[in-house]
Amino acid sequence: MKTIARLMALAALASLPFQPAGAQTITTKTFSYFPVGGRTAAELDAELSKRGPMMKRSGSRHPGATKIKWGGSVTYVRRNDRCAVGEAKVVLSTQIILPRWKNRNRATPSLALIWDTLSSDIKRHEERHAEIARTHARELERTLRRLPSERDCERMQARVDRVTADAVARHDADQARFDRIESKNFNDRMMRLLTHRLNNGK
Repeated sequence: MKTIARLMALAALASLPFQPAGAQTITTKTFSYFPVGGRTAAELDAELSKRGPMMKRSGSRHPGATKIKWGGSVTYVRRNDRCAVGEAKVVLSTQIILPRWKNRNRATPSLALIWDTLSSDIKRHEERHAEIARTHARELERTLRRLPSERDCERMQARVDRVTADAVARHDADQARFDRIESKNFNDRMMRLLTHRLNNGK
């Protein structure tokens, strides 16, 4: 993970003139932070690689993460000798984990600009992961409530289980697709953001 050093190199190549810089789905979103030290781009990259949250899927540390936890309940009722969903409630918990640089106030203007740009993009990226999860959670709840009845509650529960598993799979696929797109566009996005901050004096 050499994100900051790479941004410094990209900025140098571009010759940027650095300047100072109710029946609703139940969802919760919290934030937590991990501290990073370092006074240079290389040291910051090393700190992020060492202290960033570990991702189970990739087995590596990332500069930010969103922990997503699904929960909820479904009740069943008898209607005309058939079994139907009585109430469906999906509960979603998202925890966004972000870096906090301890030496930000003592940074050089160029490194401060790089950090501010990167950390802002990390936050936007993780917020989007939480938004994707919320969208899928609400859609799952609507789908569960609209399921047609079955002959018995065992069949109804089996259908609920299948629908839930399919919804989680679609959610996971959307999250992975988002990460692929973000990774592919990282360099171009960072350059646009850096240029925008420079042009606006932020």
